[in-house]
Amino acid sequence: MKVVFKELKAYVKELILIVLTVLGTTLSALGLPLLLSRLIDQAIPNKDMAMVFRVGGFMIALVIFGLFCGVVTSRLSATVSMGVGRSLRSKLFSKVQYFSQQEIDKFSASSLITRTNNDISQVQVFLNQCLRIAVQAPIMCICGVVLAISSSPQLSGVLVISIPLMAVVLVAIAKIAVPLSTKIQTKIDRINLVMREKLTGVRVIRAFGTVDFETEKFDKINRDYRKTNKKLQRTTNLVMPVLIVVLSLTAAMVMLMAANQSLNKGMDYTIGEVMAIIQYIMQIMMAVIMLTLVFVMLPRASTAANRAKEVLESEPSIKNPENPKDNTSKRGYLTFKNVSFTYPGADKPAIKNLSFEAKPGETTAIIGGTGMGKSTIVNLIPRLYDCTEGQVLVDGVDVRDYDMKTLREKIGFVPQKAVLFRGTIDSNIQFGDRNASEERIEEAVKIAQSYDFVMKKEGAFSAPVSQGGTNCSGGQRQRLAIARAVVRKPEIYVFDDSFSALDFKTDKSLRQALSKETEDATVVIVAQRISTIMEADRIIVVENGEVAGMGTHQELLKSCDVYKEIVESQLSKEER
Repeated sequence: MKVVFKELKAYVKELILIVLTVLGTTLSALGLPLLLSRLIDQAIPNKDMAMVFRVGGFMIALVIFGLFCGVVTSRLSATVSMGVGRSLRSKLFSKVQYFSQQEIDKFSASSLITRTNNDISQVQVFLNQCLRIAVQAPIMCICGVVLAISSSPQLSGVLVISIPLMAVVLVAIAKIAVPLSTKIQTKIDRINLVMREKLTGVRVIRAFGTVDFETEKFDKINRDYRKTNKKLQRTTNLVMPVLIVVLSLTAAMVMLMAANQSLNKGMDYTIGEVMAIIQYIMQIMMAVIMLTLVFVMLPRASTAANRAKEVLESEPSIKNPENPKDNTSKRGYLTFKNVSFTYPGADKPAIKNLSFEAKPGETTAIIGGTGMGKSTIVNLIPRLYDCTEGQVLVDGVDVRDYDMKTLREKIGFVPQKAVLFRGTIDSNIQFGDRNASEERIEEAVKIAQSYDFVMKKEGAFSAPVSQGGTNCSGGQRQRLAIARAVVRKPEIYVFDDSFSALDFKTDKSLRQALSKETEDATVVIVAQRISTIMEADRIIVVENGEVAGMGTHQELLKSCDVYKEIVESQLSKEER
């Protein structure tokens, strides 16, 4: 819970006011039994109506004062708890923005979503209850004990039995609840993961007729979550019945003791005194019950806070250097020097001893079979991963020595999966350059061969784009992603299999338009089609993470069997 306490430092004034208003509520609650005792023992027997109205007026005033303090406490508690929740969510979101793919893989996307939403909500609810109850209950308990003992030490002795009994119940329940709370949060992660997977792949599920299988799979996970949550709820729900029984028995014991002492020991207790002592004991016990409710919520809130803490304290494997470098004398130079890369936990490298140099005005193409390491190579350029051996240089500077923002501003990256964001066509293209003019956006769209379909949409550039770009076809998404990279006029263009959804005619037109736009830039293309890369200045053939061949199209036809096989599978003799 340390992460929560750190956030509370920003709300010192509100916390002081909460303590003051809680004191007001407590004084109101403790003052009522005294006035009630006086009313029962003095005013009513003597039929003193003036005293009845006077004492009754004080009681009404105390109730109104307590109500006012309670409302203020509730508002302040809500303000603090919601503020802490908002701050934690913002910090979690900001932290995740700097995570490399390695950290995303470690936590998983579904778990990070759960930690940002569900876990922080658990902390908020607990904090809201804690600020109202955990502050008030100890004060009420201490003051109640003092007043009860001062009224009658003999009758108050029942607390020696009831309070330890309640403590034993709490400890026993906590031992069961804590591990169950941890399990529940993990199972929520699993539900989110499966649900996210099903929503993403809903078309595939329907196409292959596996709806029933997937439903059964989700139902199994859901039942497992229900079983664990049911066990936790049953355990925590025992608290209230047990404590109410203890509370009732305590009140009964006080009345029996009062009656016994009055009859056998000659100790006369007035009705008001007995009522006051019972009220004090009731308030003490209620304070303990309130603390118990908070205590029951603590395990799950603590687990949630620790899960948020794990994210906040997780150091990204890819960080900005303390003394970042840049090179303004060069522009668009890319060099791989004996680069090797191994994914965390992998048995063998994904890339081994790769070396090449690309200059402005040149196009470097990377081709090879599925899973051979093509995307891994281009992911090293913008530092989505760091190479485990060797160096990746941009403009003669190791990418690990750049400020990441500076490095990535030099690169126009089009990922393998064309991701669009909810908004408009305009806003999606402006991800590449927030300051891009309308003319530059239109130019980028024309280069990406998107102008015709954009203008056909209602609203043109202001046409809405749904989350993930689901209201656009695969080819449209790819072209808009290319326009997003083009609009920033980068030094280095990286296209990771970004033409796969385009027909041959659009592919050819797009490459022709790009060749003019990228005359002074370095272009790196990952592709599966030979027709896309035939005219590249340099083609790197990757096989099992190693360079199987490097050269122009004609050179590789003569020297690289792997490349020759790919060409023969796609082109006729005349096309080669």
